[in-house]
Amino acid sequence: MTPETKARQQIDQKLKQAGWVIQDMKQLNLGAAVGVAVREYPTDTGPADYVLFVNRSAVGVIEAKKDSAGENLTATESQTERYANATLKWRKDDSPLRFLFEATGQIIRFTDGADPAPRSREIFHFFRPETLASWLAQTTTLRRRLAEQMPTLPEQGLRDCQVSAVTGLEKSLALNKPRALVHMATGAGKTFTAITSVYRLLKFGCAKRVLFLVDTRNLGKQAHQEFMAYTPPDDGRKFTELYNVQRLASPNVDPHSQVCISTIQRMYSILSGEPIDESAEDISLNEVQQTGNQEKFVRYNPSVPVETFDFIIIDECHRSIYNLWKQVLDYFDASLVGLTATPDKRTFGFFNENIVAEYTYEQSVADGVNVGYDVYEIETEITQKGAELKAHEWVDHRDRATRKKRWDETEEDTAYTSRELDKSVVNTSQIRQVIQAMKTAVETQIFPARQETPKTLIFAKTDSHADDIINIVREVYGQGNAFCKKVTYRSEEDTDSILSSFRNDYNPRIAVTVDMIATGTDVKPLEVLLFMRDVRSKGYYEQMKGRGVRSLDGDSLKRVSNSADGAKTRFVLIDAVGVEKSLKTESRPLEKKPGVALKDLLQGVAMGSRDDDTVLSLANRLVRLAKQLDDKAQARIEKVSGGIPVGDLGKGLLTALDPDAIVRAALATARAKGIERSEDTLLAAEIEAARAERVAVACAPFDQPELRDEIENARREREQLIDHINLDQVTFSGFSEQAEAQARAAIQNFADYIKQHKDEIAALSFFYQQPYQRRELTFDMIEDLHEHLSKPPLMLTTERLWSAYARVQAGVVKGTDRKRQLTDLVSLVRFALGLDEEIRPFADDVDKRFQAWIFRHNAQRTTAFSSEQTEWLRLMKDQIASSCSISRDDFDYAKLADKGGLQRAWSLFGKELDSLMNEMNVELVA
Repeated sequence: MTPETKARQQIDQKLKQAGWVIQDMKQLNLGAAVGVAVREYPTDTGPADYVLFVNRSAVGVIEAKKDSAGENLTATESQTERYANATLKWRKDDSPLRFLFEATGQIIRFTDGADPAPRSREIFHFFRPETLASWLAQTTTLRRRLAEQMPTLPEQGLRDCQVSAVTGLEKSLALNKPRALVHMATGAGKTFTAITSVYRLLKFGCAKRVLFLVDTRNLGKQAHQEFMAYTPPDDGRKFTELYNVQRLASPNVDPHSQVCISTIQRMYSILSGEPIDESAEDISLNEVQQTGNQEKFVRYNPSVPVETFDFIIIDECHRSIYNLWKQVLDYFDASLVGLTATPDKRTFGFFNENIVAEYTYEQSVADGVNVGYDVYEIETEITQKGAELKAHEWVDHRDRATRKKRWDETEEDTAYTSRELDKSVVNTSQIRQVIQAMKTAVETQIFPARQETPKTLIFAKTDSHADDIINIVREVYGQGNAFCKKVTYRSEEDTDSILSSFRNDYNPRIAVTVDMIATGTDVKPLEVLLFMRDVRSKGYYEQMKGRGVRSLDGDSLKRVSNSADGAKTRFVLIDAVGVEKSLKTESRPLEKKPGVALKDLLQGVAMGSRDDDTVLSLANRLVRLAKQLDDKAQARIEKVSGGIPVGDLGKGLLTALDPDAIVRAALATARAKGIERSEDTLLAAEIEAARAERVAVACAPFDQPELRDEIENARREREQLIDHINLDQVTFSGFSEQAEAQARAAIQNFADYIKQHKDEIAALSFFYQQPYQRRELTFDMIEDLHEHLSKPPLMLTTERLWSAYARVQAGVVKGTDRKRQLTDLVSLVRFALGLDEEIRPFADDVDKRFQAWIFRHNAQRTTAFSSEQTEWLRLMKDQIASSCSISRDDFDYAKLADKGGLQRAWSLFGKELDSLMNEMNVELVA
């Protein structure tokens, strides 16, 4: 058998699979079927290999070649065109045949002559004759409609980035580009944008059907919900009232559907002929390792022909376009549209570098679409160094699958590192320390004003690890089952219900997940992400972080977190496993200099600082500030800035640093000077000059001291909620690398203030006096000192100072795990003056002095204090611990009043009461 004959056999087989009847000229019977392929049909330029007839009319031609000609198949196009334009024997119509195919036994290329600028493309298989009949019945082709008939996009209700994405995609499709990439930051509304495009393609492009491809069932559910909720701008009905949307749960595509939502796993199963377990649709492709042994080739499926879809929208395309999954995309003759927030080089390459829209995380923060984030680190000894179990230790041995335990001895010494944690070895103490550290940090430092735990998502390594975390979270927080829930595909409860409650209800406050809400699932009220698993994939890590970036207005946030005081302005990523250090992230924290005060950033820019870190940090501070300020504060800034809102000032800084815009500016400057330049030939000095000019324009408003002052004054009103110093009892706990430098600066500012104002503030004068003169330290004096310290520019609250000392001199600071009292300022002042060698909570010092005082009294008195008297003295001591003193008036309040007040105390101590109070005020405070 010659190579040509072999190729013809394979072509015949493919035509038959697609529903064509193959005939030789001698057996010609055009009534035998809708589609007839006639071999060696005579024309005036010689016999055509195949002429295709649909409903008895000649519509196309196939030029057949041997397989070895595949590498040069496009050279055959002219031969195909010759036959298409030739006169066919016995055909009265002399118009050119519309459908042109070149084929070997392996490859098929197709050209539609009715397209604008007809261009051939490779297809997986021949089209069905019914498909060609339907195309012939249409007045124009899909590609011509896309190029000539798409109306202007109504922009009402769309963000700028969404308008850019839809128009950019339609422009790409009008140019007949087969692949397009929409790069939009998480939270920017990729799905909404895609649905807007799908609606327009169906209505104005008259597309037959669109495949919306996802890689988990959960994302499919979410997409379906968004299709059902979408109302187009030119019709009051919902999308699903206008078009049929099918969520594919079987091998059959509904012939009446215009949109089909499917996981790529299910579609691969349909095309490869391999059955699918539904659980396979629950696992993100980020979690699936593929090998050559797993590969199954897709094959033609007559019930799902290659022309089934005109467009394929690929959600989270960065993880579903490679390896065996790519075969699904190669199968269909459809334009491919990728959606992703985290593209990499492979993504750009797959989509032919055709990026129709690019909206970065930094831009989304500047626009208020998303919020910025801070990184908070927790380190423990075992997380860092691991540990060792000695031989013959009696410990629980737990079955991984059933979690059944048995009590037994270890057979040998077992050393384990952090990598073995929660795999071969589970250390519950390590989990407990991390959870306790998170609780302490969130409650006292990250969100200290909150009355409830902010909505928190914990990323676990495995389902078993998730169970361990849940048990310890409930224990550490002292809460019940509703407080903390697992949201994974293997959860026994209804995961959709839990996820809905996590979004919309008070409980659960904390959710633990392995993969289900690691990517692509919106939970806008999320404010804390705790990583207890490392992630090696840069794209996956970006997706996981994306769960926290969603912005949310104040009213919506208050519905689930009632004590929130306004809109969501940031989220905090708590890194307990070194995930930030194990890889470099592309959407890094915008704030490059969190340790630099806003006032200093403003001043630095005014003084000429133009480095990326300074400009980027100032931009993020201004964007965040715009979310926090009320209308009056915004108006005051706009008045001084010449009408520019504070958010736009920040956005202008970010735009100035856009590298593409800088290059364009440099090219324009070169052209204006008559210099021929391209992106590749631009000099570094020319690019830097363009950057400097753009940044100078963006920074110009900050030359006005009135604007800088107005921004700084507005910021101070909300500064109390921003705390950059965070420590607890673990090895390290704090905001990234700036924590120690900030702590040292705070301590130095405190010491300097004490020295400078010792004669002006009563509380400081008290401590500078000799011990025997210390008699009159009152709560009002401490409150006055705290007010001076906590005001701008110092902002030295008791909490901040205590944390600063704990960060720099951890060995001398006690009680770091307890909430601060205002009177703890006494202990801080005493340590700063060198009067004490340790910093202890003031109440602890009062307790210690009280024990010595009462012991001495009992030894000196004729009769010791009675038990009731001792109880009253302890109550008086507690009053001194919280207020620095006690007087008769204090007996009208709280615990003292509940016990009978001054009347009862007088009946117990008589005239001795006043002298005891005076003595306690001196000795317990001094």
